[in-house]
Amino acid sequence: MRRATAWLTGATLALGLAACIQTAAPPVAFSSTWPTRVANFTDVTKAWSRSTKLRNGYEESLVLSATIKTPEWRAARVARDVKYARMSEASATELVAKEQAALADHYEVELLVATWARRENDLERGEKSSWRVVLVADDGTEIKPIEIRRDRRPREQVELEHPDFGDFTVAYIATFPKDRDLFAGKSIRLHMSSARGGVELLWRAR
Repeated sequence: MRRATAWLTGATLALGLAACIQTAAPPVAFSSTWPTRVANFTDVTKAWSRSTKLRNGYEESLVLSATIKTPEWRAARVARDVKYARMSEASATELVAKEQAALADHYEVELLVATWARRENDLERGEKSSWRVVLVADDGTEIKPIEIRRDRRPREQVELEHPDFGDFTVAYIATFPKDRDLFAGKSIRLHMSSARGGVELLWRAR
């Protein structure tokens, strides 16, 4: 029994090291408040996005990119939309209020997912999905999504926000309950796993 357990542990560690491919990203400024200064939207999106791949031998089972829609990100997107659409002050104020209300109610993460087997790209199926997706707080607590739904916006609109949106990618919006302040810790992780293996994305506080 001890020998079997040791083999299983070793195999699991080897799979984790070989399968998960993630590029190290610089830390970001954690804040749960709406910023007083708005940064460039492209720069903010890059700062709050993480990408990784899951390989099983020569097979690329999963390509994942995720962007946390933080107060900084939402404010930068509002500023961009107001500028591009030449919104009136009243419309801009209304848009800011809408984004702030969303922040107060839940956390939101944009997921860009490509799978080797297309039938496995099924995150919108919830508990029946091939994949399990959770946020992991600084203390290790897992936060399950309220829902994961497909981003039904026109492809061009999604591409403007998320340059990693490829030809075989499906965009999802994952909503998580706001029962704690994730930005009060030193890190946020997003874990995604299936029978094929698991990947983890990491955001570290500056």
